[in-house]
Amino acid sequence: MPRFDRQFPGSPDPSPRGLADGVDLSGETVNVALVVPMRGPSGMFGPACELCAELATDEVNRAGGVLGRELHLVPVDGGAPPDRVAAEVEALVSLGAVQGVTGWHISSVRQALAPRVAHRVPYVYTALYEGGERTDGVFMTSETPLDQLSPAMRLLGRERGLRRWFVVGNDYVWPRGTARAARRYAAECGAVICGESYLPLGTQDFGEVLRHIERSEGDAVLMLLVGSDAVRFNRAFARSGLDQRCLRLSTLMDESMLLASGPSATNGLYSTAGFFASLTTSENLDFHGRYARRFGVDAPPLGSLGESCYEGVLLLAALIEQAGTLDVRTIVGHADTVSYEGPRGLLRMRRRHMRQRIYLAEAQGLEFDVVAQL
Repeated sequence: MPRFDRQFPGSPDPSPRGLADGVDLSGETVNVALVVPMRGPSGMFGPACELCAELATDEVNRAGGVLGRELHLVPVDGGAPPDRVAAEVEALVSLGAVQGVTGWHISSVRQALAPRVAHRVPYVYTALYEGGERTDGVFMTSETPLDQLSPAMRLLGRERGLRRWFVVGNDYVWPRGTARAARRYAAECGAVICGESYLPLGTQDFGEVLRHIERSEGDAVLMLLVGSDAVRFNRAFARSGLDQRCLRLSTLMDESMLLASGPSATNGLYSTAGFFASLTTSENLDFHGRYARRFGVDAPPLGSLGESCYEGVLLLAALIEQAGTLDVRTIVGHADTVSYEGPRGLLRMRRRHMRQRIYLAEAQGLEFDVVAQL
């Protein structure tokens, strides 16, 4: 099976390879492009995303595969520039080297990729996103602001008395789209957005934005930063002393980012998501056990972003099996009848989005304590 070279605890080797290297083109397998970041601010998620997708693939194959054929993963670096990612996946589709696409990657990549492939092969997008994706052939496993951010802002506003939110995000479609929604949610709970700052991916210096937050007299920061950018922001935020007067809420803060931030940088930090590694559900405990048995104690730690790629493989297999074909139009027609059981419990598809429970967690040192189901 094509897979990333194992380099625990680092990142996969991003060196180029042939588009169809090691891919079975005989029609005896169902090949899926796994688009996950192997570089840039989100590259820290790549190893866990790969392993979770690999675990799901192994389990699907043990259960009989897809349409009686073995499922294979074909890795694609989703951390490359969006047009480059889209061109590579489109070439794989045109060659017949892949019959589906899944993975965690930022919304800019999805927007470049979806128009080029979604009408030809099913595309399961596993990242939380800004909402509103309606391209035929695209299916979503993760959270949107309406289900994730709105109830979290309401709850924190009520319980912590928050009235002034400052938005800090990377400068692309997901943070800006989410901030637009946050303005509505703030007004609905009697709060205001008192400032916004958008920074390039890969930002190193947060001094200026921290001064803006302090001058705004905000009592909460909505963090819409990706990967290592969020890690650096957390550290700078704590060093500035703002963590003593200002709460942080992120809709993209998983366990790997928490660990990288360090215990001194997580005071007053909240995250909202459909999965946390610390959830004590039977489905999650079983998932942890299977992951540890398959990859060992030195594997990258489980988190919501890696787990989403497990969900992506399960959903793609379920969509194809339910339709009984790889034809995208038929798959779309059957999509609302699809359900499956995974680490997030029993999930059902509605309007090409999976409906799921959403949680709010507070960082306690290097772990998340789930404090509410939203």
